[in-house]
Amino acid sequence: METPTRSGLLGALVAREFDLLVIGGGITGCAIARDAALRGIPVALVEKDDFGSGTSSRSSRLIHGGVRYLEYGQLRLVFEASAERRLLLRLAPHLVRPLEFVWPVYKGARIPRWKLAAGLTLYDWLALFRNIDRHHRLSPREVVAVEPALRSEGLLGGARYYDAATDDARLTLANAIGAIRAGAALANHTAATRLDMRSGAGAVVSVREMLDRQEFDVRAKVVVNAAGPWSDDVRALERSDAAAAVHSGAAVHGSKGSHIAVPRVRLPTHDAVTLISPIDGRVLFALPAGELTIVGTTDHYTRQSADTVCASEREVAYLLEAANYFFPGRALGRDDVVAAWAGIRPLAVTKQSSVTASREHSIATSPSGVVTVTGGKLTTARRMAADVVDHALEHLGRPVRRTPTANTPLPGGDLESVARAESEATAVLGDPALARHLVAAHGSAWRVVAGDIQRGDDGGQRLHPAFPYTLGEVRYSIRSELACTLGDILIRRTRLAFETPDHAGSAVPRVARTMATLLGWSDARRQAEMTAFDEEIRRIFSIEASQPSDDATPAGLAPGATPFRESSSARPPRDSAPPPAT
Repeated sequence: METPTRSGLLGALVAREFDLLVIGGGITGCAIARDAALRGIPVALVEKDDFGSGTSSRSSRLIHGGVRYLEYGQLRLVFEASAERRLLLRLAPHLVRPLEFVWPVYKGARIPRWKLAAGLTLYDWLALFRNIDRHHRLSPREVVAVEPALRSEGLLGGARYYDAATDDARLTLANAIGAIRAGAALANHTAATRLDMRSGAGAVVSVREMLDRQEFDVRAKVVVNAAGPWSDDVRALERSDAAAAVHSGAAVHGSKGSHIAVPRVRLPTHDAVTLISPIDGRVLFALPAGELTIVGTTDHYTRQSADTVCASEREVAYLLEAANYFFPGRALGRDDVVAAWAGIRPLAVTKQSSVTASREHSIATSPSGVVTVTGGKLTTARRMAADVVDHALEHLGRPVRRTPTANTPLPGGDLESVARAESEATAVLGDPALARHLVAAHGSAWRVVAGDIQRGDDGGQRLHPAFPYTLGEVRYSIRSELACTLGDILIRRTRLAFETPDHAGSAVPRVARTMATLLGWSDARRQAEMTAFDEEIRRIFSIEASQPSDDATPAGLAPGATPFRESSSARPPRDSAPPPAT
């Protein structure tokens, strides 16, 4: 099924009044839009950057029940997340795949073997014994056999258990595309700038298209604030007689989580490994991710801006120290870090620490009628969305119908067998690595992408020799996945910026030329887009030389931030744009 053009979607935003307008295009907002559209509710969504450009593309890339939440008694959350994991494995088998975890236990560990065994038994029980498999206890010899690089000194044994891995950015995109195909009007790079709440008459939301600098209004009966760590910024846009009552306190408390990625050859794990930090006792993961191993994550409250948050040298050192403790002989250093990044979890305000605070979501309606959803996590986005849409329907005085999302595959998810699709793609393309990538990224749409790759003389040209991303896939992303900047392509449609030390820098000129041809960029516009990409890379992958004090609120990057690539720019308006009629 063809995806409508972005200009058509922008035009649709002003063509009618919607029942729901969602502000925020992360995993929660896109899931809400998809749920509403599949129920036949007129719904629109605006996102100031790209779909999933915030926390939803900077996670640990896990779909998991949350075994660590058992320690804090969050049984309902684990039960819900386990059920959602089971659904996602069925509804998006290309994007959500089983992942084995090994949890080693050492002498003197904060969580002893008996407690781990009891916890994993409860974990299986809360999944109704319908996880990928039940957990198994491991002897010290069995742990070392599976993960020979692990520290053996003081090893008492461990366990194997099961969760799932995902591509968080593409999971978010799949929800966005699914919403659009169900009739929703979604626009990335389109920011809400003012909320005019009209008592009993819905809302008029002023928005600005960020690439063309176009401004227009969108009308909706209900506004849903799903902006995650930007939720308080959205609340500040509200203009109504009741606004003063709304802004008496924060809606979210941001918890910063940082990750590092190192080459897999330097930190070779067979499966995912769950670790207890020797520094502060928190749960960490070493996660296989293609040619890389991801180590994360940190967890502490912050008031840093979600627009500029990045990992600090102190956090990188913390993660490296933990990795070196559990994988002796690796001697990982700062030069091994291919990429480091951070996101802010939008937790509901609480007096608990960021570690023990619940990841359950909450929904509230302001006196003027704005519905705000906070909390939650990547795994439970579908359930959160269903609850928000139910709440909105009640607010509208409409009957609440059961959501169809529990039985509707995400785009690309209608596969009988991932392995069979990979075999078929290999036969067509003659390249197993490319075939695996296309199926993992696009599911049943792999044949359409393969057609773009095979079309023309350069469709199969790799963006980087070590990774299976091609110019043909770039063309597909522009035409069918609403990609319109270099960051959309190189950070989120592909993950090349996360996977190379130059953050996809070597691919930028070729991709920019391809985009210029398809989008009609002038030479000046192409150069401006390249400079804007450098700025986006600087924001995401810089590493702060010094960590601001907890709850600090820097105006931008902290003083002393050390970017991997340095530049700054302001993107000019497009040369030619299809402005929506206002």
